[in-house]
Amino acid sequence: MTDTNGDVRLSGISKTYGSFTAVHPLDLTVPQGSFFALLGASGCGKTTTLRMIAGLEEPTTGTVSLGDQDVTALPPYKRPVNTVFQSYALFPHLDVFENVAFGLRRRGIKSVKKQVEEMLDLVQLGEQARKKPHQLSGGQQQRVAVARALINHPKVLLLDEPLGALDLKLRRQMQLELKRIQTEVGITFIHVTHDQEEAMTMADTVAVMNAGRVEQLGSPAELYENPQSTFVANFLGTSNLIKAEVDAKSGDEIVVKAADSKLLLPAARCSAPASTGGKVLVGIRPEKISLTHADDAGSIPDGRNRITGTIADTSFIGVSTQYVVDTPVCDEFAVYAQNIERDARLVPGAEVVLHWSPAHTFGLDAAQDIDAGIESVEEEAAA
Repeated sequence: MTDTNGDVRLSGISKTYGSFTAVHPLDLTVPQGSFFALLGASGCGKTTTLRMIAGLEEPTTGTVSLGDQDVTALPPYKRPVNTVFQSYALFPHLDVFENVAFGLRRRGIKSVKKQVEEMLDLVQLGEQARKKPHQLSGGQQQRVAVARALINHPKVLLLDEPLGALDLKLRRQMQLELKRIQTEVGITFIHVTHDQEEAMTMADTVAVMNAGRVEQLGSPAELYENPQSTFVANFLGTSNLIKAEVDAKSGDEIVVKAADSKLLLPAARCSAPASTGGKVLVGIRPEKISLTHADDAGSIPDGRNRITGTIADTSFIGVSTQYVVDTPVCDEFAVYAQNIERDARLVPGAEVVLHWSPAHTFGLDAAQDIDAGIESVEEEAAA
């Protein structure tokens, strides 16, 4: 039987400020010992949700429970949670050892040496114990903040954009470092971020938030491979979305028409109502697509979805080449090809055939905004 004593449960929790609703009524369970991410663009309600768990924000409706305990009315210091913020808020006049020991000393614990040393070993900072915060790198300061929070043995560690101030290379190192620490200590981590890669690298489960609601919840692979809305399809990575009409249903497959092409879509991967003559959005990720020069079209195996087009633009980014292809079904079709054997003919102006396995295709409700989520990604990149 699974121990649920450390589960974080939000029941009907919401937050309004006057006429503005920051978080619509939300039910969410974070299992004990998991690494859980709240992912979304600025203003989506993720930080407000985290602050309600921490007790820093009072819910307008609903309850916050940790295990069997309703903590909604408890002040932050009485909740078994600790928070690590983007600004690490280390005490500049104390060295690393004393920063980590602070919580224990405040609780009147006299013998702190062993616990502090163990915690510094966990975050791999044992040799930096007598340095002041200003003598450390951003990544080291971040690890001190994590150690200071964990030494109090909280049931839940809340992380509010903790890697936001770090440069890209260090951020990637720290993603792996935080995941290692979480695995070793085995407590629940709830991590707020706007960075899709960060959430997908670290979390077991991701809740994608949009406009105060959870748009979709699942493992990183599930969200990426089977997005249930255009927002998730566009916000998590890149998706090519094609407006299509249902032509027929044949067993486990749906046949759709888009411009002059017929495409196959697995019925199990279509979250939209798919009746003959109805509209759907057909989605395919750029890395799932193969690009073949039109002269070699005869070499493409049967049974693959295919679309013709003209290369409009290419960019070489080392690990792959990114192509933008003009097609009858979509103006700017994105294709990512690994740089294994590059075809020198695949240059702007070349006539090509895009083809992929029908199994990689997903279907969404055409009533949604086809561009939902794209602006959020662009806004976060600009910020």
